[in-house]
Amino acid sequence: MPVDSAESKPPRMRSREEVDATLQVAKLNPAELLPTVQCLSFSPRIDAGDYYLLQLEPELCHELEVGRSLVIRGEKNEHAVICSKDKTYDMKIADTSNMLLFIPSGETPEQLGADKVTTNILHPEIAGFSNHFWELRRCRPKLKKLKKFLLENPYEGPDSEKERIDANSKYTTEDFLDLVQASEEEIMHQLKVLKACQVQGYWRILDFDYEMKLLNHVTQLIYSESWLFNKVPLSICVQELGPLEPKEMIEHILESYGKKYMDEGEAYFEMNEEKVCRAIAQMLLQNAVKFNLLEFQDVWQQSVPEGMTTRLDQLKGLALVDRSSKPEIIFLLNVEDLPEDDNERFKRLFSIREKWTEADIAPYIEDLCSEKQKIGTLLTKYARSSMQNGLKVYNSRRPVS
Repeated sequence: MPVDSAESKPPRMRSREEVDATLQVAKLNPAELLPTVQCLSFSPRIDAGDYYLLQLEPELCHELEVGRSLVIRGEKNEHAVICSKDKTYDMKIADTSNMLLFIPSGETPEQLGADKVTTNILHPEIAGFSNHFWELRRCRPKLKKLKKFLLENPYEGPDSEKERIDANSKYTTEDFLDLVQASEEEIMHQLKVLKACQVQGYWRILDFDYEMKLLNHVTQLIYSESWLFNKVPLSICVQELGPLEPKEMIEHILESYGKKYMDEGEAYFEMNEEKVCRAIAQMLLQNAVKFNLLEFQDVWQQSVPEGMTTRLDQLKGLALVDRSSKPEIIFLLNVEDLPEDDNERFKRLFSIREKWTEADIAPYIEDLCSEKQKIGTLLTKYARSSMQNGLKVYNSRRPVS
């Protein structure tokens, strides 16, 4: 494609004879080319700073083609990410040795069509140029800020003094979309994981003591009514507990610790044994720095609703057992409270314990794995392995301060 230099006046249109002469000089056979010729020229209004290029995978291209948006998120002190409706991508500038030209009215060979036999000359203008583009790579959503914001003002119930003052931080969905570097679907999923709920249009996380109070109301009612844990009727729960707590909070606690289903037009909940046992374990452990393991297991089993069975595997990512201690102990270590950055996460873990088995460390790093990454890959990168008493253990590759 011949290119004319930019001038203030409109570029001169090339004739067919000039095009054929150029092809002859370049030793190109016109019979091997499409009959339509595009003669490029620089627009008088060209400005390289007017355009930025994004390299998109087919899935993201489709998002734009069907009318959806991509949103760049990040505050001034953060590295920008770009989000679709359900995914988050890192943005990184990539340089190219070839100059990239922006030609809005240019046509591809497919658009020109090899079946067009009529000789034609087009004169598209170059609107801009660049020697770099933004490369997008799928990344984990940065969701730690979500819990941080919610914990600024945990919900303690409608009658608490804090609610009457109403001067504390509260956030809407739109606020989180502005502040959190994640897609809308990833944010909504994490709000569900955190057991957050909307109160008067604002997202709130329940104060843990208030959450346990609500759960206790429900489990006591289940016991007094002799209901099965897999068939807890919503309507009777609301009717019986309504004088004690708001209907919305009763339904929210059932949704947080159970699975809703319909039977003959009535809504029921199947309570999740693991979630209930895990919450009660957290309540017991948060009041003690370390707990004798055998004593904890006895107290824990006695504290859960009758008919539920406690197991240590219910506490993965919430509590850590130290079997090298005599007697063996257990203490609270919640994965949600660990750093989001890979390096900082491993640094924190190896400061807590020098050597880990894969079974012990896995619940604390599996959320760091990308779609195609496995736990073993992370351990190879950040830890070195050795054998101890017949078991493979991992310790830090770097000195831990």
